[in-house]
Amino acid sequence: MRYLFGDYALVPETRELLRAGRSCPVEPQVFDLLLFLVRERGRVVSVEELIGAVWNGRIVSDSAIGARISAARAAIGDDGAAQKWIGTVRRRGFRFVGPVEEAEAAAAPTTGAERQRVALCRSADGTRIAYATGGAGYPLVKAGHWLTHLEHDRHSPIWRPLLERLERRFRLVRYDQRGNGLSDWDIADFSLDRFVEDMEAAVDAAGLDRFALYGTSQGAPIAVAYAHRHPDRVSHLILHGGFEKGRLLRPSERERVEGEAILALIRHGWGRPGSPFIDAFATMFVPEGSREQIDSLVELQRLTTSSENAAALRAAIDRFDVSGLVGEIATPTLVIHARDDGVQPLEEGRTLAARIKGAAFLQLEGRNHVVLPQEKAWPTLFEAIERFVLGGGA
Repeated sequence: MRYLFGDYALVPETRELLRAGRSCPVEPQVFDLLLFLVRERGRVVSVEELIGAVWNGRIVSDSAIGARISAARAAIGDDGAAQKWIGTVRRRGFRFVGPVEEAEAAAAPTTGAERQRVALCRSADGTRIAYATGGAGYPLVKAGHWLTHLEHDRHSPIWRPLLERLERRFRLVRYDQRGNGLSDWDIADFSLDRFVEDMEAAVDAAGLDRFALYGTSQGAPIAVAYAHRHPDRVSHLILHGGFEKGRLLRPSERERVEGEAILALIRHGWGRPGSPFIDAFATMFVPEGSREQIDSLVELQRLTTSSENAAALRAAIDRFDVSGLVGEIATPTLVIHARDDGVQPLEEGRTLAARIKGAAFLQLEGRNHVVLPQEKAWPTLFEAIERFVLGGGA
């Protein structure tokens, strides 16, 4: 079912707010608030009911509630003066006042990466984590990382080809990490332990007992920590473009300076078309990307998280440290790294491969941190993963 009002549509199944058919960026709590008001549009909803539905009964300040109401209004072209859609009933609460139509949602596409089911689970600290399952075959979990959105990724020229390729041979389980995509954005704790708990929640909710684990970029240390904690559940460990110590913990002064510079760029240019940050970001992540792929980074940033969360996530990731765990990993491991990776230097991959007992190492030719279909490394990457997981070796 979708709820239509003006140019907008709320789609509960995909947790999307659409305007004229195009996805609009909206935080998870704001979406929940809009959906609750729309579903209860025939009456005034009290503040206590809102807290119960959106914040699960937690103690919430009046300013936090006001901020979410303002954000919900802004998302649908309303404000406190006009109150075209969301009306304030003094001393009583709020009411959705505009006309709403209900319509059946369009049938989901049935090809490629669009064959997926999205659901929500709760991490150990109560944070809502969105996860998706798609494809068929041996289960493969893709560790959560920065800059994903379970629904938008299906249409992204950067992520869609990778998802479609993995789903040809695997039952793919992936999730949006906290502060990102369809998972909760209002987060205070971005520690490594919390990220591991998010993976635990998604894996358990998906009903997996034993699976291959694919960690890319900052998902690699998360995958290492999970495999160390649950060696009986991970049959194969794949670490791609990863590291054992974040940039701010490494001895290289150049990398520490680069880390601080990236944080400054994020704070001032996140999701802004034409900003210098987009060019710098593309130079690091996909220097050999097409114009379409580079331009898509703006939409990807805008939808996946806020600039505040992006900076907080980046700062936390740059302080990850699994150097005390990698030497104890006993799971069969394949380490993959591009020769001229602009985000994580090749030496980081070589260090992981050297420190994990028995790990195989595959060096890809290329500069992109995210491997793209036009690269020579593209078939090499997937052939290696399939051979490692399905063929009994690297």
